[in-house]
Amino acid sequence: MKSNLLLLLLVGTYAVPALAPAQSIDTTVPASQQAAGITDPWAPTHGVKSAEQFDKEWQDSVSKFDARRIALLKEADEQAHDGPYGPDWETLRNHEIPQWFKEAKFGIFIGWGVYAVPGAVNEWYPHNMYRPGDPAHEDFVKRFGGFDNRGYKDFIPLFRAEKWDPKDWVKLFKQAGAKYVVPIAEHHDGFAMYDSDLSDWTVMKMGPHRDVLAELSAAIRGAGLHFGLSSHRAEHNYYYDEGRSIRSDVNDPKYASFYGPAHQWLNDPHFNPVNEWTYVSDAWLRDWLARSVELVERYKPELMYFDGGNGQPAYRASMTEFTAFYDNFAVRHHIDGVITLKDFAMEWTAGARDFERSLRTDIDPRPWQTDTSISNLSWGYMEHDQFKTPEFLIHQLVDIVSKNGNLLLSIGPRADGTIPDEVRAILLDIGEWLDLNGEAIYATEPWIISGEGPTQVKAGFATDQDMKPYTSSDFRFTRKGENLYIISLACPADGTATVHALGLAGEARNNVIREVDLLGSNQKVDWLQTTGALNVKLPQDAACKYGFALRVKFASSQQTQAREVRK
Repeated sequence: MKSNLLLLLLVGTYAVPALAPAQSIDTTVPASQQAAGITDPWAPTHGVKSAEQFDKEWQDSVSKFDARRIALLKEADEQAHDGPYGPDWETLRNHEIPQWFKEAKFGIFIGWGVYAVPGAVNEWYPHNMYRPGDPAHEDFVKRFGGFDNRGYKDFIPLFRAEKWDPKDWVKLFKQAGAKYVVPIAEHHDGFAMYDSDLSDWTVMKMGPHRDVLAELSAAIRGAGLHFGLSSHRAEHNYYYDEGRSIRSDVNDPKYASFYGPAHQWLNDPHFNPVNEWTYVSDAWLRDWLARSVELVERYKPELMYFDGGNGQPAYRASMTEFTAFYDNFAVRHHIDGVITLKDFAMEWTAGARDFERSLRTDIDPRPWQTDTSISNLSWGYMEHDQFKTPEFLIHQLVDIVSKNGNLLLSIGPRADGTIPDEVRAILLDIGEWLDLNGEAIYATEPWIISGEGPTQVKAGFATDQDMKPYTSSDFRFTRKGENLYIISLACPADGTATVHALGLAGEARNNVIREVDLLGSNQKVDWLQTTGALNVKLPQDAACKYGFALRVKFASSQQTQAREVRK
């Protein structure tokens, strides 16, 4: 029913204008197409044109922005050499991760863009809809009539954000317990969710006609949260390559300013960017750097998130210059800034490493981040989605924090700007747990060990959903000042807990416990520290939704010893 309704919307409000000359296929074949012997501007070009030709068409399509691009690149070069940091990793690796990032622990990532209009399969719909046999391709043909006179660009007028209230979003994020928010400035699809001087394909000039990033930044900062932004522009270089192999609007140079060069994606089978051989021109790298600089100068983010495409070797010099520019810009404008990096985009100690949908098996002495989605299927909005449970996400947060990491959780709003009720409910559930147990999460540090218990954590890309259910014998540890926190990952049926690491012969190293309290409760906790374990009996009315948290204080004479052991 919803699919039919969306088809009617497309036909009733968009497909009719698409038949007008401005939207219909231009029968005038561009000179570059004629030279290649192509009589149909939408005809397949893969294997017909060279990578240099593709890139030249894109360069010509954005040439009107050359003056502004040159100015931004000049500013980048000047600021990269003016400050405590230079475009070299000897100085950049001295960058200190800001205290706010270390203490925040939980953030929200906003996967919002034009791909919310079809709202199907996943956020890679724009790429896969041009790939015959893919579910996204079949969905586009079935619901929207195929590629005869339309393509992904034709979803833009339906991306209206007519019900969007940024303050309502931020109120929800704050209720969820998030301390920082990272909206996508530009996803792989190439549609800028901000006001850009380097593109006509932006939210200010099309679709909502609102500067989404500016409004979000004001709402986020106004609520006392930290503002970051995410750029996936590097991946746009190849994102529409599948459209080159079929008759589609991707092949028409008239739309090159949106679809980009659409180079063939020569990726590593295991997605290792170091072994990627996709064509990347110097012109593309200059444009990427200019757009990144524009984002920083205009919105002054406290966090810059780049996706994995920046790890391709071709980006090394550009990433070096950008990092020097951003770090110096942050110093000059009194911004406690941090860049999160994936794979090999930067020297690892120059920012905070990000592990996509991945957990760690050990404590990392340097703060890090996991990004994952509230959905099991997509990073953006899709109808008939499948979501992770609040319990799963809370346990993931606890495990990550115990190992010195942060959790950045992606949500996908609808094209009209509303957040699905299921997503709201999950976020509020997380917030309720954090209201009770946040003392054991925020502004904490790792203990001697991250935890104990029989359930093993699996590391590696996209392994976060491979976890087995935790048991009442699984615990994680954090500490803050003189307090140690024990966080359970399941509720004990008999109301008791046995923590072996807190026994006098365990990692507690003969540290004598003075006091044990249950967070969120004024009731007395019965406990006994033996050589082998700390044995706890919870109060009868103890709240244990998704797990409980205990605050442990050691005898004063032993606190110094505990700190010395950790050092």
